[in-house]
Amino acid sequence: MYKRRNVYTLTLLLSAAMFLSLETLAQERATLSQKSEIGGGLGTFNYAGDLVRFYNPSFSQLAITGFYRYNISSVVSFRAGLTGGKLKASDKAHPIDAFANQRGYSFNISLIEASTVFEYHFLDWRDTKRRLRFTPYLMSGLVMFGISGFPTKNGEYSNVQIGIPLGGGVKYVLNPKWYVAAELAWRRTFFDYLDNISDNDPSLKNYQYGNRYDNDTYFFLGLTLTRTFYDIPCPKNPY
Repeated sequence: MYKRRNVYTLTLLLSAAMFLSLETLAQERATLSQKSEIGGGLGTFNYAGDLVRFYNPSFSQLAITGFYRYNISSVVSFRAGLTGGKLKASDKAHPIDAFANQRGYSFNISLIEASTVFEYHFLDWRDTKRRLRFTPYLMSGLVMFGISGFPTKNGEYSNVQIGIPLGGGVKYVLNPKWYVAAELAWRRTFFDYLDNISDNDPSLKNYQYGNRYDNDTYFFLGLTLTRTFYDIPCPKNPY
């Protein structure tokens, strides 16, 4: 009697475990069917370097972005994109010290970048059972950017450089096909001529130089809208 009851209990437990496993697998497959996404948005570029030490909203310039995203898993995505806009700063508007006040330098250039990044999402934001379908996320990868707009170069350098983006944001689902995101990302460069000034001879007393040991950086702050495409499995021939 006890053996039969134990068999029934074991059978029920195995059936429940199998059901839960199949349900989890189905949910994962449903999530991963949302593989491809395209999107775009508007935002701002913001420079930091010899003229501006930190993020300064007063120097924000319009930028536009477009991208393709591939969802590797329910938490990790790969994104490739293009972003273009303007960068500017001025010693006269906001001098950071007495030296910058004497230098009186300013610039206004165009920048375009190609990026490949990975995103990590902290919450299961695609779960339809969640009341608030959102998630914070982090991103990092590699960017290649080009600059133009300087009449003359104050040094020997290439207009095309690479950098490492590091940032994050928040995504929010509007409906099964569309969601919005807000993102702030810092571009760490290995380049000190983003503003066209770096090392020079201090004895010249023209003040048209900066700190060659401090590379320039820039930021992107933006809002994007994304369209999700679902993979529809083809029916299989049962024969």
